[in-house]
Amino acid sequence: MTITRLDKLLKSSSSGRLERIVQRAQSIEDLTTLLKSRLNKDLAPELLSANVRNGDLILIASSSAWAARLRFEAVALLQAAREGGEQAVRCQVRVAR
Repeated sequence: MTITRLDKLLKSSSSGRLERIVQRAQSIEDLTTLLKSRLNKDLAPELLSANVRNGDLILIASSSAWAARLRFEAVALLQAAREGGEQAVRCQVRVAR
């Protein structure tokens, strides 16, 4: 992955790269919101982010304890992601640092 300075992105004449970044961020936010809506009120705030990469649904939990709880919901969350148009086949739960 190449790293591009933000000032170069903002100053570039072609906003295509920046637009793709914004679209990707929105996609991640939309997926996270969708999956949170499928969780109970205690667990939903502990799901910090959700993303799909190479067929893996990647969930970021606020702590290891909440990650364990999210793992119990993996099948339902995979199904919800698929219903939302994602092509996820596996689920990984990670802990935020």
